[in-house]
Amino acid sequence: MTKTVKIDFVSDVSCPWCAVGLASLQTALERVGPELQVELNFQPFELNPQMVAGGEDTTEHLSRKYGSTPEQAAATREAIRARGAELGFVFNLDQRSRIYNTFDAHRLLHWAHLEGQGRQLALKKALLKAYFTDGEDPSNHTVLVRLAGEVGLDSERAKAVLTSDAYAADVREQEQYYQQQGIHSVPAVVINNSHLISGGQPPEVFEKALRQLAAQQGA
Repeated sequence: MTKTVKIDFVSDVSCPWCAVGLASLQTALERVGPELQVELNFQPFELNPQMVAGGEDTTEHLSRKYGSTPEQAAATREAIRARGAELGFVFNLDQRSRIYNTFDAHRLLHWAHLEGQGRQLALKKALLKAYFTDGEDPSNHTVLVRLAGEVGLDSERAKAVLTSDAYAADVREQEQYYQQQGIHSVPAVVINNSHLISGGQPPEVFEKALRQLAAQQGA
């Protein structure tokens, strides 16, 4: 009998470890195979909710926020690049010259979820690739509309969402909800509303948790 698992993936599109975590989770789901029916939802989290329009230089931002030296930042970039490569995700972090506001991207992701099965996942992956692989601006409406169209969403409807305040209240409500649940860093993967896996864990961690939950459901 197929077991059903609900996964809420709390993350930001400007978070490199979220890209690693998603790739790991998808690898784990492939390994588990058809024995699990998964309902995967992406929930909003903003690493920099007060980020100004136009963004901020990445090196300056990370130095101020985390106090990292250029050498430490370079070591972190290499660790992220290597983890991504293991999972088939390409990081070109030298092209990520700025950190941007991601609120509109989260509004678009909320809308994509309402558009049907698989739409939100496709847009999420497109956003992560656009920022971390291609060095594009995830706050730019032209970029967002184009990405929506590329994954099969209606470009005109995407533009209408972005030029209004559609889903702004919904996104803020979800952000507040997960903060109240004690989530203050991402990625945070919540399984069946009760099991939390934090950080960009390797596929084995997700696979073990999913198999254990499947076994419990079958007990």
